[in-house]
Amino acid sequence: MPLQDFIRAARDLAGWIFLVPAVAGTVYSLLSLATAAWWRMRNRPAPVPSDFRWPAVSLLKPVHGLEKHLERNLRSACTQDYPDYQVVFSVEDENDEALPILRKLELEFGAERVTVAVERRPAGPNGKINNTIGALAHARHDTLVISDSDVRLQPDYLKTIVPPLADPANGCACTLYKAACANRWFEKIELLTLNADFMPNVVFAHVTGASRFLLGASTALTRTTLREIGGLESLADYLVEDYEMGRRVLARGRRIQVLGSMVDTMVDLKDPAQWWGHQVYWDQNNRAARPLAYFATALIKSVPFAFLYALVRAGSPFSLLVSATALGVRMITASLIMGWAFRDREGLASIWLLPLRDLLALVSWLLAYTQRTTTWRGKEFTLTRDGRLVARTPVP
Repeated sequence: MPLQDFIRAARDLAGWIFLVPAVAGTVYSLLSLATAAWWRMRNRPAPVPSDFRWPAVSLLKPVHGLEKHLERNLRSACTQDYPDYQVVFSVEDENDEALPILRKLELEFGAERVTVAVERRPAGPNGKINNTIGALAHARHDTLVISDSDVRLQPDYLKTIVPPLADPANGCACTLYKAACANRWFEKIELLTLNADFMPNVVFAHVTGASRFLLGASTALTRTTLREIGGLESLADYLVEDYEMGRRVLARGRRIQVLGSMVDTMVDLKDPAQWWGHQVYWDQNNRAARPLAYFATALIKSVPFAFLYALVRAGSPFSLLVSATALGVRMITASLIMGWAFRDREGLASIWLLPLRDLLALVSWLLAYTQRTTTWRGKEFTLTRDGRLVARTPVP
């Protein structure tokens, strides 16, 4: 075959390869808007009976270092409109910079409300699980709620997430979340990754039943359920511990109740390098948790593939139409999902960065396949095929 014919055939093949996700991703954007609209209009919290007996709750908050708005976020856990609950703040090191804030809140709200745990329980490489194990040792109650330290809670949070556990068919409950408080350009891109991409995908999967999952940033379960799935210690080797926890709950024939309410999680990134490392880490999370589903996400990345299609077709009128349509639909649907369904004004103000975010997301998607290591709190780990972490150097 002459070289020119080979180049033409390769270009035509590449064009078809790029056109498929450009079109499929555009259709998916419209479907995501439809499912987000259904979720927004139909997903209302079930009324709680007037004679409901509110169980005593231990709210576990593992903390590591000073984070953006840390005191305000942790204070929101201490001011819940709930009859009987305990908040356990835990750190692994007595020299942790967050400890003075924890002691301050303990003094302000009293030992009956706030418990500060300084425990080092190295069950595995997953630092969050190790820290949560330390918190669990100080929990007084059988109903447990685990909430990340960068999550800000509304006063009715516990009254929202606890009632589903009264149904024995429900193994656990979780809430959706969205990013907030993004200041710099790379933080705004991080916010869009969560609010314009990940959460719409979660809502789509939840509404259509395409996937069942547990979101670990805001989770409720009983001590009995935790014991039945092997306890926290058995999760300490996993990168995506919440996915593994949810998988085990489902394997026992129990349901995961995904609630319609949302909590805010703070975006706290120091520089572009940290943002990019976190982006690749996020994709490694998703690939480790659901490898087939993660691979399929390439088919819905409409904007980068539409641009690639226009590039290989040398800017033909049809390729430019495909690119303009993909970009327009993506921008409009993301704006409606964030602004109307999620009530995210901050995301709307940053929507102009969405095309750049989508282009970079394709790069990080590829890197998640080429990089077999991940960094957690300054330590490097190898990621195994089943989502486990193996320390590359001894972890003290």
